[in-house]
Amino acid sequence: MGGVICALWVVIFFAAPLFAQEAAEPTGVKSSERVIPANAPKVHGTVEPDSIGIGDRFLYSIEVEKDLMQEVYFPDYKNGGVEYYELIEDCPIDTLSREGRRLKLRKSYLLAAFQEGIHKVLPEVMYLDKNIVDTLQGKDTLKLLVTTFQIDSTSHTIFDIKPQRTLDFKMGEISGYITWTLIVIAILVALFFIAKRVLAHYGKNFSDIFKPAPPLPPHEIALRDLRQLHSERLWQEGKHKLYYSTLTDILRAYIAGQWGVGALEMTSDEIIEAMRGVDIPRKQSMDLTEILRAADLVKFAKAMPEAEENESAYSAAWEFVNQTMPQVEEVEDEDEKK
Repeated sequence: MGGVICALWVVIFFAAPLFAQEAAEPTGVKSSERVIPANAPKVHGTVEPDSIGIGDRFLYSIEVEKDLMQEVYFPDYKNGGVEYYELIEDCPIDTLSREGRRLKLRKSYLLAAFQEGIHKVLPEVMYLDKNIVDTLQGKDTLKLLVTTFQIDSTSHTIFDIKPQRTLDFKMGEISGYITWTLIVIAILVALFFIAKRVLAHYGKNFSDIFKPAPPLPPHEIALRDLRQLHSERLWQEGKHKLYYSTLTDILRAYIAGQWGVGALEMTSDEIIEAMRGVDIPRKQSMDLTEILRAADLVKFAKAMPEAEENESAYSAAWEFVNQTMPQVEEVEDEDEKK
């Protein structure tokens, strides 16, 4: 029961305002009638400065001199509770001195005042001693003078806000922008002519930069795809059907691009028949027929060729492309002939 009463007193104490226009006395009890123990802590307070302008800050300090075993609680104003003041900084408790069992503490608050007049400040703390909970107050009531600005409206005339004034245009306002713009344009023109001369040196112009790259000839595409097929190692992983389908698709695309035969839509027999009218070496013609026949057996009859047959089919396809592609004739220079 004593703990509940103690907690209730603490709540009431911390919720009460710190400052008032007049120092209030406890209801029904005068200061001279209050019984304060002789060994109770001594409370003092200071206000620095004691005269400020409205909106200015001042330092309010509470000093307590007590026994080492006595407990006191300073007011907590972090959550408001002061009507005419604003808490700017809640300073930590300082230990001013310690002599034996006597301890002197100080708690300061940096506040700002927003109400003019003479404010009376009564420093106080909460004192707890065994089952006793009491509010200890200082002997002297502090005074704080808050003044405001006096406006003399009789000797000064209040004028309306002046309209916007339009000034004359001056070339100096944009001369800097014009100068830098001309410098940038000159640099860009110089870079353009330098790039043009460099391209002309190599027999090109600016339009060549934006032209798409020419398509690769059919034999280069076929040889590239054959290298890719060899690196995938399909038949080594048991994917014989995919291996032969890819191999014949490469040959079909090469035949269509090299001789204009619609090999992509033809069957194996139709390709063999169409290639009879193409002038290619006999061995390559026979190799093409053998590759297409072996591929049909794998794709439709589920044949499983040996490793040597798979390598032989790949080598035959490579030689077919290599022996039938256009040969670039090397023209020797006259100086080299001499």
